Amino acid sequence: MVPLSWYMALSIIVFSIGVFGFLSRRNIILMFMSIELMLNAVNINLIAMSHYLQDMRGQILAFFVIAVAAAEAAIGLAIVIALFRNKATAHVDDMKEMQG
Repeated sequence: MVPLSWYMALSIIVFSIGVFGFLSRRNIILMFMSIELMLNAVNINLIAMSHYLQDMRGQILAFFVIAVAAAEAAIGLAIVIALFRNKATAHVDDMKEMQG
């Protein structure tokens, strides 16, 4: 059986890659992919702890996180498509319409 610490280490690595990708990229699509990586790292953590503690609540919460991530991706992609039609770019620096 794989120890719990390996799952935690994998989760930390995937989350760190997501944070680095979000902070270093200026493309909106790549930023959404980095957010998805961070959410998947949380899901790895939830499921590993749920299995370790023999409790289903972590797995149920991971299912809801997946559902929220799918809704976030759909809405985010719709916003990106709408902005791309107006500006013809997907870079965050070029988007100034949403500043208030």
